[in-house]
Amino acid sequence: MTMVSVIMSVFNTNDETLLQHSIQSIISQTFSNFEFIICDDGSTDGTYEILETISKGDSRIKLIKNETNLRAATARNRCISLSKGKYIAVMDADDYSAVNRLQIQVDFLENNKEIDFVGSGADLYNENGIWGHRKYNSTPENKDFLFVLPFIHASVMFRKKALKAVGGYRVAKETIRTEDYDLFMRLYANGYKGVNLEDTLYFINEDQSLYKRRKYYHKFNEAVVRYKGFRALGLMPGGFLYVIKPLIVGLIPLSILNLLKDKYYRHKKLVDK
Repeated sequence: MTMVSVIMSVFNTNDETLLQHSIQSIISQTFSNFEFIICDDGSTDGTYEILETISKGDSRIKLIKNETNLRAATARNRCISLSKGKYIAVMDADDYSAVNRLQIQVDFLENNKEIDFVGSGADLYNENGIWGHRKYNSTPENKDFLFVLPFIHASVMFRKKALKAVGGYRVAKETIRTEDYDLFMRLYANGYKGVNLEDTLYFINEDQSLYKRRKYYHKFNEAVVRYKGFRALGLMPGGFLYVIKPLIVGLIPLSILNLLKDKYYRHKKLVDK
């Protein structure tokens, strides 16, 4: 029996070295009972050929291809539909995982049957090395979704039965770039719960270009996702100001936004203690 299915959606990689490093971080895991399903989502820059070469080196890699770019939610759903694992672990194509990530998360889920998915803390890095750290509450509650998604999506391992119970990622105009936020709120609205481990098991490639790629109109989509999600979680009408938060945040300089986030989570940590 396959224990874990790692899923990855790839579209027009900007850096072959990052892609290779990301894939290698899974292939080199201390936990070996997994399959690695990679979906090339209609790349037009030679990414698929790179993936073909890499996949020949390990039989656990299962490479599939979308003829056109269908976006991440559809690509991940296709990976899930083909998966054989008891658990589904997400992986992004320009990040990498700690070598013991899968082992730690499998052990946790095997020993905590009441928990449906588990994430971790993450270090942020760019071409100059690690420059920051991101972590959220260990046991997020409904209200924690108001300010921000309280899980690092690509660090998470899910019980597949929980993902399938909510229909996987929702494919809609408003979920483009917010399919993760939407998924976690639907999971919580249906009674599924997650935990964030203290361990740093994931490493996020993050720089200024990431924010340049986020168009302002995506903020409107996020507001729609928030409204639907908050309503399902019983957070409305009190959460209305948080519904329009993306529209306001989109106008705030990134440096100020990061300071506000740091202040919020320092306060949350003190309250939780």
